[in-house]
Amino acid sequence: MAHFAKIDNLQTVVFVVVGRDADQELELCARTGDTYRQTSYNTRGGIHYKPNSNEPSEDQSKALRKNFAAIGYTFDVDRDAFIPPKPYDSWVLDEPTCTWEPPIPYPSDGISYEWDEETVSWTISTI
Repeated sequence: MAHFAKIDNLQTVVFVVVGRDADQELELCARTGDTYRQTSYNTRGGIHYKPNSNEPSEDQSKALRKNFAAIGYTFDVDRDAFIPPKPYDSWVLDEPTCTWEPPIPYPSDGISYEWDEETVSWTISTI
């Protein structure tokens, strides 16, 4: 099945629809009068993964537009990519993956942390 994201005039994804594999972006746009861009369900950070897996698929030509689109994502025309909403002001866009990265990497000590924007640091999770 093919997935298509409807884009508003601000380049924001307003919904994602499942279509037929035979559907094409331009035909869908012409038929509806709206702007749609195809998106790949198993694509994250520019890599296409095998279904229900964290294992990259052999066919990376299926890795469309960096990330699977979701409501609230932005479609960046210049990058031809779907970019999730920025979670915090201090985070920066990682160009190769079109995902947001914290200014300080997540600790790898096995403890659960959450981001504290006020101190721009990771704090031990209270959840």
